Amino acid sequence: MTPRQRAALFSRLQKANPHPTTELVYHSPFELLISVILSAQATDVSVNKATAGLFRVARTPAAILSLGEAGLKQHIRTIGLFNTKAKNILRTCQVLVDEHGGEVPRSREALEALPGVGRKTANVVLNTAFGEPTIAVDTHIFRVANRTGLAPGRTPRAVEDALVATTPARFRRDAHHWLILLGRYVCKARQPDCPHCPVAKQCDYPHKTAP
Repeated sequence: MTPRQRAALFSRLQKANPHPTTELVYHSPFELLISVILSAQATDVSVNKATAGLFRVARTPAAILSLGEAGLKQHIRTIGLFNTKAKNILRTCQVLVDEHGGEVPRSREALEALPGVGRKTANVVLNTAFGEPTIAVDTHIFRVANRTGLAPGRTPRAVEDALVATTPARFRRDAHHWLILLGRYVCKARQPDCPHCPVAKQCDYPHKTAP
């Protein structure tokens, strides 16, 4: 994909959705962090259903710690891998209380040191909660970047590095949200909806689907 195609692609995504954001429901950086930890191998819809009840009773690290493992699991048991996630969330909450005054840190190093938080989760929090121009690469963005020719790469980190290096600065903060929504609803894994894709003209995919 040429720089002109790339700029045109993001311009069209921006025109279609000027202010994109996550579909996770949250009201603080801490709630976002917990939601993103829960979202691994789960849908945003299922996470939102679980956190609606959880955040009504526990909206801080100390409050979640007071629930204990059994109490936390009662709220997130509908989420995949909830046993492991509950342990990680409680350990993360303890670190936040002990080392960060109960606040979510704003540095990548500190975020990635939290149990259950990897590079992708850290990127989401840095971008969505704190406005950093990071790009988190999940399965949707990995697929879109490779299929369209926007930023081909063999690993999520390779795709992330390519996107950061080639995405025009004015689009970088919102690029993650545009691409994940494109992959989730249009450039789907089994059957991309090319006839209704806003960036079909810029896309290099050689097997576009017909109406």
